[in-house]
Amino acid sequence: MMKSSVGVKLEKLVSANNSVHDKSDVFNQAVEYRRKKILLSIGGFERRMRTERWAKSMGRISRIGSFAIASSIRENQQQPCITCTTFNILAPIYKRLNHEDPSCRESDYRAYWLARNHRILDWLLQERSSIICLQEFWVGNEELVNLYEKRLGDAGYVSFKLGRTNNRGDGLLIAVQKEYFNILNYKELHFNDCGDRVAQLLHVELSLPSSQWRNTDIRQEILIVNTHLLFPHDSSLCLVRLHQVYKILQYVESYQKDFQLKPMPIMLCGDWNGSKRGHVYKFLRSQGFESSYDTAHHYTDADADKWVSHRNHRGNICAVDFIWLLNPDKYRKLLKASWSEAVFSMFKSLLRRASLTESDAFAFLKADNEDCITYSAFCEALRQLNLFGHCYGLSVEETKDLWVQADIDGNGVLDYKEFQQQIWNSVSLDQRDDSKNEDHDDVSNNAQDLTIGFSVKNAVLFPPEVEKGRWPEDYSLSDHARLTVVFSPIRMPCSQMIC
Repeated sequence: MMKSSVGVKLEKLVSANNSVHDKSDVFNQAVEYRRKKILLSIGGFERRMRTERWAKSMGRISRIGSFAIASSIRENQQQPCITCTTFNILAPIYKRLNHEDPSCRESDYRAYWLARNHRILDWLLQERSSIICLQEFWVGNEELVNLYEKRLGDAGYVSFKLGRTNNRGDGLLIAVQKEYFNILNYKELHFNDCGDRVAQLLHVELSLPSSQWRNTDIRQEILIVNTHLLFPHDSSLCLVRLHQVYKILQYVESYQKDFQLKPMPIMLCGDWNGSKRGHVYKFLRSQGFESSYDTAHHYTDADADKWVSHRNHRGNICAVDFIWLLNPDKYRKLLKASWSEAVFSMFKSLLRRASLTESDAFAFLKADNEDCITYSAFCEALRQLNLFGHCYGLSVEETKDLWVQADIDGNGVLDYKEFQQQIWNSVSLDQRDDSKNEDHDDVSNNAQDLTIGFSVKNAVLFPPEVEKGRWPEDYSLSDHARLTVVFSPIRMPCSQMIC
């Protein structure tokens, strides 16, 4: 009888759309009405771009963005800073011009998308970030690709583009200033999943002309990743997004092992399509990554509503664009252990969303007429939660790994104590042991033991209203804010512990 009632609850849970972006229909209709009111005809839009409003907005970029960035750099003249920008520039094939006619897209009107992308480039070249990571780059349009490559190239950047699989039309672009970096390697990662998503990995060496370590043996290498995760249209796709991050971290780890690289700073840039409350955020935090924007503004993991960076097609606003930093002195868990914790956290979240108590959850998991959880019953529970049994769910191998992680004594079944310890009351992904991070001042000055790392000096979102959790109606450059972070190189020890 217990399974029957639980099954009903779970059936309702799986059928519901649990996207973190969802709001009430009333709210969506109100936002849609406001957006329709400000949409003009294409001719009207072209006229609007020539008005004083654009001139003022460009000035505001300069005053707020460039001033803040330049101020941080001036404060650190003894050691030059580098800057990194991530920006989803909204591919013209996705930008809707008329919400009453969803088929009316910007890509059908050359003057419209060309002018907007010139504006984007104007801002990028005015800011001149050391590293630029773009998402929804329209790789399917040769004219636009040539525009970016020429203007960025003329400004001293070397760039790499990557289209999504199955000719989806858009993709990624990463560019770095030649005067700041030597390119050591470039790699591409194809997830080959339902979202046709991809990622770029760029391995560079810092070559700042006045670097105080230029003639030392201290390594000055960085790994930069650019990606755009799947939009979570429903709860089943949250696992796909978690998988995508897991693949990125696996790939980075394999790359470092294959080339016998010692620990170095890793920057993960892009549109993560998930908030600070999500499983992806917690998974990355469990691996030691820090959100650079939150670090710069002294926000904690609990400060989930301080800022936003995206207004999605449903009219909801949320924070989804991040530049993650992992310094080489960070103590890290084994990746597989963090992955297992992340999946169990999602597993527990789904059970709780179905209003199951601890005893209800154990009853749901355990086999009929048994006082313990068997492997087959465990798999069936995952199937009912839509985490297993379909092409984009957990693989058989991953499910076995989860089982091994949960079965502490290895006797082939989970008793109530193991269920409590490994699934229901497992250590939160947010509870990391930072005590093993060595203090920079307590290490030897032996250059062989040191590497370069970064401190976050500043971070700016534009338009500035998003830093207060609001989305301005007169912002038309994209449906995402752009994020720029200032990093200052510092010496730090290599982490010797990953467990």
